[in-house]
Formats: sequence, C-alpha cells, structure tokens
Amino acid sequence: MQNIPSVDLRDFLSDDPVRKQKFVNEIGKAYEDIGFVALKGHFLDDQLVGNLYEEVRNFFNLPLATKEQYEIPGIGGQRGYVSFGKESAKGKSEGDLKEFFHFGQYVENDPVLEATYPANVTVNELANFNQVGKQTYQMLEKTGVYVLRALALYLGLDEYYFDNFVKNGNSILRPIHYPPITTEPKEAVRAAAHGDINLITLLMGAQGKGLQVQNHKGEWIDAIAEDDELVINVGDMLSRHSNNRLKSTIHQVVNPPRELWNTSRYSIPFFMHPVGTMPLNCLNNCIDKDNPKQYEDITAGEFLHERLVELGLIK
Repeated sequence: MQNIPSVDLRDFLSDDPVRKQKFVNEIGKAYEDIGFVALKGHFLDDQLVGNLYEEVRNFFNLPLATKEQYEIPGIGGQRGYVSFGKESAKGKSEGDLKEFFHFGQYVENDPVLEATYPANVTVNELANFNQVGKQTYQMLEKTGVYVLRALALYLGLDEYYFDNFVKNGNSILRPIHYPPITTEPKEAVRAAAHGDINLITLLMGAQGKGLQVQNHKGEWIDAIAEDDELVINVGDMLSRHSNNRLKSTIHQVVNPPRELWNTSRYSIPFFMHPVGTMPLNCLNNCIDKDNPKQYEDITAGEFLHERLVELGLIK
C-alpha cells in the first residue's frame, strides 16, 4: 500500500468534465495535505525510460577524469556534471553522498532569454546521451504543464495561468547517481532533509525504498511509486506563491541497510522552474483573515539565486 496518494493524469486529459474535476480535486487535496503524489498516465514511454537509464549508467561509469571535464566552473552547477559531495542541503555542512548531471532548457524563439541561461553541456563520449536527455526533459516538461493547469484550477485561477511562466522556464533535469557506500558515513546521507526550490518536481526512480517525506506530525514515511508512476511534489516557489496553501514537504533520501551498501541507486528528478521574471507574490485568493500573507514579494529569479547561495553552489 502506498503512503502517498496516486492520481492518473489521463483523468485530467479526458473529455469527461467529471473525471477532469476529480483529478483537480485529488491532486489539490494531496498537495494541501502531504505535498506529494504518485502520478500515472504521464508522457514518458517505457522505451524512453529504458534508454535514459542506460545512458545515465553509461555516463556515471565513465572515468572520473572524463566526467570532471564536464564540470563547468562559475555557473553554480546549473549545467553539466557536479561531482560527488559537492552539494549539501540548506543548513548542512556535510556534502550529500551523490554525483549528478544537469540538462537545462532548450529555449525556443527567444534568443534574449536563451543568452541568460548557461549552455547545455555535450558529452562527446556517448553518442545518444544528449538526445535521450533532451527527449526526457521535454516529456517531463509536457507532463508538468498539465499538472500545473490542474493546480491553477484548484487555486481558482485560469487553467492556463502558469503556461507562459513555464514556457522556456529555467527547468533542470538531474540524473543522480548515489554510488555504493564504502566507508561508515558520519553525518552524511544520500540526500539530507530539504525542500525543493522550484514550482513542482517530477521524479523518476522512486520505485525502491530510500525517498522519505515528512508528514504534518513530523514522522518520516516512505514514498514509493509503482513502476509506471512518477512522484511529483510541490516546491518552495509554488508553496510561497499559494501562501502555503499547497505544501512544500521536507523530504530526504536515506542510506540503505548495510547489506545494500554495495549497490548504486539512480533517481532522475525534473525541477520545473518558471522564467526568472515570474512574480512569486502570494496570490490574492490565497490570502484572507484566517490566512494572512506569509511572504514578502520576490521574483523567481531572485528566490533561486538566494537558495543557490544557501546550498553552496554559488559563492
């Protein structure tokens, strides 16, 4: 039995207004209660998922010296490779037990905006890595657009409210490798407790134990998806924009039992960001006398910069 609600995007995409509203209600309530859902009916097919995992394993199996050629200084880890232990959660000094790679936006018809983003990094050793990464990025982004349309309706906004903010947005696809654990970790875990920065996160690879979410009682519960599901959670930007009506839930990736230390774990989150100019001001229809405005006005770009400094990725 799953500890997080399961929803089916095909309900929202159907021509049946009752099914569509059912999806809106289910995902909205889940994000008010726990901040996480498992989603069926997304736009990733099995072949693309299989190809992606093959390419990701191929990349992380490259020699360290080769991978480090793709670690680009001066961009806060926003594109290319980020080596083991470089990132830590907000407020943590210990680096997480992971290495990862970043694919960024493929900007269409906006050269001015394109010039503000770091360029994507091409891995020359793997013929299919970059194309498979791009295809995955675009299918997860397409899925995320529909999830945000449902949430716009739930918040009493126009269905397409988020569309122009996320088109060409500063979203990131992050294949992560948690290598085998070879020595007793002191305080470090695979990913320390944190909230995500962005609007929503779409996560591939939550089929095994490891990912945990914190409920309202402060208890850690396992978030395990079925093979055909993505785990999708609210990030801090959307929580802030909705005046905390939709919850950005603290989550972590814990170390496995000692008998599984010699195994690698892969997960692939897609962090859906808007364009940097999007105002994250608390929505008026999420403010009332019982829920006064909780956050100062800020843009998505300003908020992202603050958080990257806190994470140690920008000095």
